[in-house]
Amino acid sequence: MKFLRDLRSVLNLTVIVAGLGYFVDLFDITLFGVVRRASLIDLGITDAAEILQKGLFIYNAQMVGMMVGGLIWGVIGDKRGRLSVMFGSILLYSFANLANAFVWDVNGYALCRFLGGVGLAGELGAAITLVAESLPKDKRGLGTTVVATLGMLGIVAAAFLGQHLSWKTAYISGGLMGIALLFARFKVSESELFTKKTDPSRANPFLLLQGGRFLKYICCILIGVPIYFTTGILFTFAPELTAGLGVQGTVTAGNAILYGSIGLTVGDLLAGVFSQWLKSRKRAVALNLVGGFALMLVYGLVPGLTSTMVYVLSFFIGITVGYWAVLVTMAAEQFGTNIRATVATTVPNFVRGSAALAASGFAWLKGVEGITVANAALIVGSLCFGLALLALLRIEETFHRDLDYEETASGSTQPVAQQSHSST
Repeated sequence: MKFLRDLRSVLNLTVIVAGLGYFVDLFDITLFGVVRRASLIDLGITDAAEILQKGLFIYNAQMVGMMVGGLIWGVIGDKRGRLSVMFGSILLYSFANLANAFVWDVNGYALCRFLGGVGLAGELGAAITLVAESLPKDKRGLGTTVVATLGMLGIVAAAFLGQHLSWKTAYISGGLMGIALLFARFKVSESELFTKKTDPSRANPFLLLQGGRFLKYICCILIGVPIYFTTGILFTFAPELTAGLGVQGTVTAGNAILYGSIGLTVGDLLAGVFSQWLKSRKRAVALNLVGGFALMLVYGLVPGLTSTMVYVLSFFIGITVGYWAVLVTMAAEQFGTNIRATVATTVPNFVRGSAALAASGFAWLKGVEGITVANAALIVGSLCFGLALLALLRIEETFHRDLDYEETASGSTQPVAQQSHSST
């Protein structure tokens, strides 16, 4: 009963609109993986090897765009406010998706996905920062869990609609959803922790390079790498992976993404609730990482799987890597309010961008003599999960941390109220 009361108390307009924004964000990010084959065939590419190669090129363009956008929107979020990012980013990715429906070659496709990636980069970090700063510390984990759970339903929607609509109609749908959401944001207020800052110049992203903060920042990124290895390789390239495993039946990327994303949605909810129950972000993420690594080994090493079993495994793997909300909340809690939006925006986008590195490593390994496609995925996956566990050991527990502080050039922190007083 207490949990339900706490949950109702965080369901305010800010949380709901942030969650719907993340829904559209993940819908658009996921859509290319679902319509990849159909869209490339429609553009005249029919050879299976070329579809894989061009698909990786376009996917990497989107991910690089998200890394670039993460830096841009993060700085804007700390200089101009969280809401400015939520408005600007949604305009850019909505129009990029609409344009995506009218491309005629691979280069145009990649350009639209790059611009869409730049726009999409601002959505989650600004939303999580705004929600985390707007709720009391004992309930902000629930608030960000609601945001992430609503967002994960965007993956489910993309996986479903991408298989039942033409690829052009699907991109137009994503663009129109973004424009519709824009109007709901006019009723959302800015974070009070941001507005009571008196000196915008203190929002300096280079503070991340000082006082040991950079190592902590890199650790936050590494902890999230297995999430996008899973969605970017195990789910998106499921047809190519399972073809070399002797799986009985046909496995499609759309279904793998659909069942995996349902698992991600359930996992995000469970990870958030579990971290509240344990009163620890770190322990909740550690359990998820261990479970995800074990299921990945089952996926790649157990013989005699059927297509149905692959989909069931995708669902359960999705649950284990569904700690996205906990990760971004934990990253936001690690740093002061004058660089918090920069961190919360860049960390998830560098995590997403890491999928480009993972995909490139996967593409290189599968071309090495003696290494199968499945083994290439297992090698890359083992590296991703191993680095994530090591990084988790290096960061601090932040469950009970008060967020009303700023970072200073000396490497220490200072309460926002104290900074406001000292500058008057």
